[in-house]
Amino acid sequence: LPASAPTSTATATAKCQLAGRPARGVKKHDLAAAHADLPNYQLWHRLLFPLALVYRQAAAYVGPMTVKIRLYVDHLLVEGQTVLLNRDQSHYLFSVMRQRLGAQVALFNGCDGEWRAQVTDANKRSGVLRCLEQTRGLQKPPDLWLFFAPIKKARTDFIVEKAAELGVAKIFPVQTDFTNSERIKQDRLQAHAIEASEHCGGTFVPKVHGLQKLEQVLLDWPAERRLMFCDETTAGEGRMLANAGAGPWAILIGPEGGFSKPERTLLNAMTQSQGISLGPRILRADTAAVAAITLWQLVLGDWK
Repeated sequence: LPASAPTSTATATAKCQLAGRPARGVKKHDLAAAHADLPNYQLWHRLLFPLALVYRQAAAYVGPMTVKIRLYVDHLLVEGQTVLLNRDQSHYLFSVMRQRLGAQVALFNGCDGEWRAQVTDANKRSGVLRCLEQTRGLQKPPDLWLFFAPIKKARTDFIVEKAAELGVAKIFPVQTDFTNSERIKQDRLQAHAIEASEHCGGTFVPKVHGLQKLEQVLLDWPAERRLMFCDETTAGEGRMLANAGAGPWAILIGPEGGFSKPERTLLNAMTQSQGISLGPRILRADTAAVAAITLWQLVLGDWK
């Protein structure tokens, strides 16, 4: 094909880029130089320009479709079932995520797996979805419970969020002798567990129980469930799930002040309990919760 001179600044910019020259600040008087660097520009233009258009159109089409929106709903999920959204869910879906009629989202309720659903009614205060098909079955976490002493608000939220993401079946805040916080907002913590499951792709949401006294919990401990309590006094001793076996388990994370002497005596007297070390350094309570769940999942859980 015969070479042709560029006819615009944009054309010259493209030629300079293909020729390896910086395209910034290309002026009309540079057109001739750009043309000289790439005499076969017309051929390149005919080959690459349509591809660029196809790429832009594909990106515009595929981009929004790749964002998977997941919502937890307290509703039965079966084929053809209609699901009414509450005000917060409607605001998120239609105002924040800009979804419209016909849009498809993923729904889960913690027991029926994940379902693909389509928007059949949409406004800022309410909305209706219709279940189309199940895309995944329910994936339950291992039979692992987490007991922890509440700490500062944001860090307690963090523990619940990460426990839901890492995979525990139940979450129990407990009040110890050295617990700093004597009250929790159970509804808020449950909401954090739901939000964590929405974002991590889970189909199960662990239940967050109300605050209980640690002493009473240990006295009523089920005989078949083993207990792994994180003992800061053993830091650096290397005791990490020695003689661990399969079956139902629980993890206990103490407060920032550690366990009291009576609590430690009670824990050591239990045949189901096993104190472990989480390495040579003493961890903060929220860090210890993440480390302990990770360790258990690697040795006994579903990460193996």
